[in-house]
Amino acid sequence: MTVLSEWQKDFELVLPDLLELRKHLHAHPELSGCEHQTSALVAADLRSHGWRVREGVGRTGVIAELGPVEGPFVGLRVDMDALPIHERTDLPYKSKVDGVMHACGHDFHTCIGLGVARLLIKEQPLNSGVRLLFQPAEELAEGARLMREDGATEGLEALFGVHVFPSLPVGSIGIKTGSLTAAAGELEIEVIGEGGHGARPHQSVDAIWIASRVVTGLQEAISRRLDALQPVVVSFGRIEGGNAFNVIADRVHLLGTVRCLDSKLHSRLPGWINETVQAICQSFGAEAKIKYRSIAPPVYNDPDLTRLVERCATAQLGSSKIVRLEKPSLGAEDFAELLQGVRGTMFRLGVAGEDGCAPLHSGKFCPDEACMGIGIKVITSSILAWIMERSVCQE
Repeated sequence: MTVLSEWQKDFELVLPDLLELRKHLHAHPELSGCEHQTSALVAADLRSHGWRVREGVGRTGVIAELGPVEGPFVGLRVDMDALPIHERTDLPYKSKVDGVMHACGHDFHTCIGLGVARLLIKEQPLNSGVRLLFQPAEELAEGARLMREDGATEGLEALFGVHVFPSLPVGSIGIKTGSLTAAAGELEIEVIGEGGHGARPHQSVDAIWIASRVVTGLQEAISRRLDALQPVVVSFGRIEGGNAFNVIADRVHLLGTVRCLDSKLHSRLPGWINETVQAICQSFGAEAKIKYRSIAPPVYNDPDLTRLVERCATAQLGSSKIVRLEKPSLGAEDFAELLQGVRGTMFRLGVAGEDGCAPLHSGKFCPDEACMGIGIKVITSSILAWIMERSVCQE
């Protein structure tokens, strides 16, 4: 007969309340940096269950600790912010805030963190400290950096993370050692030409035409100037220029994103992009102003911690529910900011029901709520296993 630990005994008791709490968060989403009500709710819930709580970390973030005050600490990071997206589901608890929606699953992440908190309190005393990081502004790739600057990672020896994943069925998780997500940057280019009459383009420097050469030229240069085995993606999401149909534009503004899996290559890309764009513009008599903002480094999953998650997930779910992801994602995740000097790992949480699941950032995104219990089980068991293994090593 299997002997259940204290947290396993209480799991079924805490889950119904957390499912209702998640519906409340889904109906009342808050944008990045504005998570005031969410943070207040999180902090109050954590305090009511015996955690030491600090608010206002990274502006609207929350930190909760349990166990020895001096550490060392093992951590869990979950994010809380929503997106500026109009919800298009028929859920009875759909967003009550027009144009704002939890379309990336952060309502699930938040409640998974609260679920882990409610179960770990049953396991005291703990030989190591546990720190929960409820992070704001992930969608702007700012919150992790702000929390780290406020000391959120000080004393952390290991950090776990989770993100819902519509490509995997509910009941399963995806794991990957090494690179999980890409480094990302924001690229802003202003092409400066000379305006003129649309009937006499030879008397002007057509900024729109040159901007189009910049867009296509960068793509061509990537395929011929960079190593094809180290993928780089440059995508432009906004182009603005011109004022009239018969006037050649003197300025065009381009805004895009850059993604790369290799951190060393990513550090060289701003200089390479500047040289390439300047050469294109100068060859046609135009100038270019270029700004590059690094958004997030790549997430690197520590091999030992990833294997620990795999072992714990296998024990909880069975080996058939563990999916080894072959390829990293070119999406960005500012969880990476918290891994500067801290070992960590993030796993993918399957959320697709029988009818599948709309992609992240879709107004129809609707995960199967059964995923929440899976996430709570895997993370709780992983944290406790880390504490136990560290205690053995210290003896």
